Amino acid sequence: MSTAVELQHYISGTWVQGGGGILTSVNPARPAETVAHGLHAGPADVERAMASAAAAKHGWARTPAHERGAVLLRAAVILEENAQLWGLELAREEGKTLAEGRGEVLRAAQIFRYYGNDGDREAGSVYASPRRGEKIFVTRKPLGVVGVVTPFNFPIAIPAWKIAPALTYGNAVVWKPASTVPLLAMRLTQALEQAGLPDGVLNLLIGPGSIGTALVEHPALDGLSFTGSTGVGRTLAAAAAGNGVPIQAEMGGKNAAIVLADADLKLATEQVILGAFRSSGQKCTATSRLIVADAVADEFLAGLAATARSLLVGDPADPSTQMGPVISGAARESIQRGITTALDQGADLLIGGLPYEDTARVAGHFVAPTILELKGTAPADIWRDELFGPVLSVRRAASTQAAFDLANDSDFGLSAALFTQDVTIALKGMDELDVGILHVNSESAGADPHVPFGGAKKSGYGPKEQGQSAKEFYTHTTTVYLQGSHSSSLRGDSA
Repeated sequence: MSTAVELQHYISGTWVQGGGGILTSVNPARPAETVAHGLHAGPADVERAMASAAAAKHGWARTPAHERGAVLLRAAVILEENAQLWGLELAREEGKTLAEGRGEVLRAAQIFRYYGNDGDREAGSVYASPRRGEKIFVTRKPLGVVGVVTPFNFPIAIPAWKIAPALTYGNAVVWKPASTVPLLAMRLTQALEQAGLPDGVLNLLIGPGSIGTALVEHPALDGLSFTGSTGVGRTLAAAAAGNGVPIQAEMGGKNAAIVLADADLKLATEQVILGAFRSSGQKCTATSRLIVADAVADEFLAGLAATARSLLVGDPADPSTQMGPVISGAARESIQRGITTALDQGADLLIGGLPYEDTARVAGHFVAPTILELKGTAPADIWRDELFGPVLSVRRAASTQAAFDLANDSDFGLSAALFTQDVTIALKGMDELDVGILHVNSESAGADPHVPFGGAKKSGYGPKEQGQSAKEFYTHTTTVYLQGSHSSSLRGDSA
């Protein structure tokens, strides 16, 4: 058992104690084990952090882009050097497997490298002017002070893909991570501190949801980036709109995988298992719905159930473990209630569904990999409600069009996976599946830092994340009409 880490907040370049109540982070595999402890941030901490960011924003914005990028590149090296240790801490604090934890730290490093090199990319554009002796430039400026609110499920990668572009484009940041994963928030902040980030440019506040509300209502806030539940996202979006603050929100998902009759069933089985059960299903892009062509449904579901049944579920710090616990006891109970409701509504249980009975897993927040088949067209809550756990609901489809219609039968539109060997069907899926991300012959989860990430319908609000799309949120444009003094008298037009 490792010694619990003392939690602190980072304000104006200094690590400080919080002014709020007691905060304890525990190991979801062994909830009696404390991973980190300290005090929540309080209202006075919010004021100090916002003042610190406001004081630092102009100096950071004036720093040359290559100098800002150099800080991110140094932070990437620090992340890589600590990937093994911090990956283990991530596994202990959040519940991912050891391999996933290490991989997530390395993904954060990859994100920092991508944005650290942004100084070498296009920084604006030039347009022709209808007037002689004039050029029209479109330049970009940072928003100023950006609030960042992040979830528990990717405690270092999701913050990285918000904080890295915010910083590289010249913003100061006040960050509130999920209070269930404060240790990894400290580690990411430490990497930037060690990399030489100036005081006040990043401020870390660990605390409850009220901290996020305080950020969005603060008069010094110039923008807010949020990832989390749909309910919280809509509340923050409404508050931001009321204050005239731009917001970028990535919210819920109920992602479908479609396995058609011509699919490579071995590949599809492997990828659906990864999409549904890796990270214990706690991904916004996780596969939570499965649509299988009638012609191959019996064969495919039998193989899928056998593979899921063989998964090794246990302590995520054990290298042999393939799936760990969910984040908390409350999450486990909510997921189990969702399973019970599905069974009460007529679903057939293919595997899982019941709580574990062995001593080790009873003590932790474990949910068995679960597959439920829904019969007919009767309404089923599990087809629409996001459980955020290792639960997969299944429907059969009589045709490709029926499969596409079932996939679109959701308020959400974050991600989907389509398994087929027919390029014509794949092209049709690109047109018809109303999602922000489509994977053809791979799992529904997964994102790369150089391409846009975000959903359609009620899964997202505001500009997309990652890649050059991030620039659309973290900066605003200034259109500059530039001409020399010799032609200034010739203009004579008005807008």
